[in-house]
Amino acid sequence: MSSYVLSQRLLLLWTFISLFFHGLVTSQPPPNFDFDSTCSSVTSSISLPNTTVFFSSLIPAGSNITFPDSDPTCQPPGSSQIVPADTCRITMFVATSNVSGIHMEAWLPRNWTGRFLSTGNGGLGGCIQYADMAYGSALGFATVGANNGHNGTSGAAFLNAPEVLADFVFRSIHTNVLVGKELTHRFFGVPHTKSYYLGCSTGGRQGLKSVQDFPEDFDGIVAGAAAADHNHLLARSPHFFLLTGSPDSPSFLTIDQWVNVVHPDVLKQCDEIDGVKDGIIEVPDLCEYDPSGLVCREEEGQQEQNTSCITAEQAKTVKEVYKPLFIFGKFAYPRFQFGAEGAMSPLLFGGQVSTIAADWFRFVAFSDPNLNVSTLKQSSWALIQKQDNFSVSTWKANISTFKNRNGKLLTYHGQTDQIISPINSERYYSRVRRHMDLTLEEQDTFYRLFRISGMNHCAGGPGAWEVGQTLDGAADDVRLGSLSLDPERNVLTAMVRWVEEGMAPDTILGTKFVNDDPRQGVQFSRRHCRFPLKTTYDGIGDPAKPKSWSCQ
Repeated sequence: MSSYVLSQRLLLLWTFISLFFHGLVTSQPPPNFDFDSTCSSVTSSISLPNTTVFFSSLIPAGSNITFPDSDPTCQPPGSSQIVPADTCRITMFVATSNVSGIHMEAWLPRNWTGRFLSTGNGGLGGCIQYADMAYGSALGFATVGANNGHNGTSGAAFLNAPEVLADFVFRSIHTNVLVGKELTHRFFGVPHTKSYYLGCSTGGRQGLKSVQDFPEDFDGIVAGAAAADHNHLLARSPHFFLLTGSPDSPSFLTIDQWVNVVHPDVLKQCDEIDGVKDGIIEVPDLCEYDPSGLVCREEEGQQEQNTSCITAEQAKTVKEVYKPLFIFGKFAYPRFQFGAEGAMSPLLFGGQVSTIAADWFRFVAFSDPNLNVSTLKQSSWALIQKQDNFSVSTWKANISTFKNRNGKLLTYHGQTDQIISPINSERYYSRVRRHMDLTLEEQDTFYRLFRISGMNHCAGGPGAWEVGQTLDGAADDVRLGSLSLDPERNVLTAMVRWVEEGMAPDTILGTKFVNDDPRQGVQFSRRHCRFPLKTTYDGIGDPAKPKSWSCQ
């Protein structure tokens, strides 16, 4: 990216920011505040309990920074992040016990709006999400992120280390908030005005954990594809392995077969249920898929080619994959979603138990690094739910304290999520309503769920998946010119408007770029409705136009 193009996109971004945030709640540092000198003196001038500040660095807008000290599983060699706004980057270590602690960073922007933003993690959570840090600071938030108490994507650090596990489950995100808010106050000389959270997957679970256990931490939380009901989610992986077998098993389907054989057949049967043939199943719940038509007919020689058909045993596997998980006859977790096979992940269907689930069983449930996870049966799946370390399930339904303090929760979930069933987000939404005895109207006042058709896990997919959840879904390339801050199109700015102006979002207008490249223009846009309303085609208009769809 040329410096000229970058500067123009930075200018466009800051124009959007100034227009959107004009008139909203802001906080200004004292008149004698000097951003540059304060940043350079952080290590000597700011002292926080149990905290060691390693360094502070002033990063000019447009800089492309690398992370040589990061674990390579978090930031592969050669990866980098463009920083869109003048930012003071502060790195530190915070002790959470005498044997544990978190590495965290604060990215404090020169053009601070007075808002605070905490970011989440992914997987087993030992990586700071630098794209989210850049995003938040570019929008004027004092933005923080942490490594969840360990480095890298492995769960090996949890072995016989309950304090480290506590950091992962709940303590890191809460500590990140407490230290981040105090640091922000001391840096700028005034406290923050409003506090927000943004995260997806494990980050989504962390957002719900904050709602449930630390309701005072945030005024507004955006939680995507939350890995809630964590233990049953992990149990799906050994369950799927028992269904598919290893790659040499006759019941196994390759990723290519899922994507190029099964997925087209799912679309053939279900794509037009919503009235439009566009590769997107708008409401997958209406799909009643039957894979029997894919079984090879030996008399036509298809059995030998095996490129456009599957065996009867493989068809049985397909049927079973689309069924919910039951443990000892009791419902445990929703089914894999129809349409998600188009982005089928080797993580769950690569012929082995996923590394995330395997690490949890080895290093947490059984404390045995050599455990053969391929032999796990229902008793082991039930065990991790019984253990539920530090309530990692994140399944509490009483969130009345968060509601009563006027907190706002916006959740979203891609309907072609290939990792976490989007039905699970509907389960939690409905669970909260039943437990708190709320009407839909009452729940809408503080908690809204948006189903994003055609969005894969957190980002990507055939649908209008760009909803402002991150910087174009890219970890190492910030295409600022495409980033819409319009609250109608952006879940984060929609949350700011909800908290500070009382205007709750009824829909989120998603964007699909041509080849997912903003430089090639918009392919189509679509409004995503708040649950339980369904995005419905009018049967007349251009399906690429949002006005041709309504919420019913």
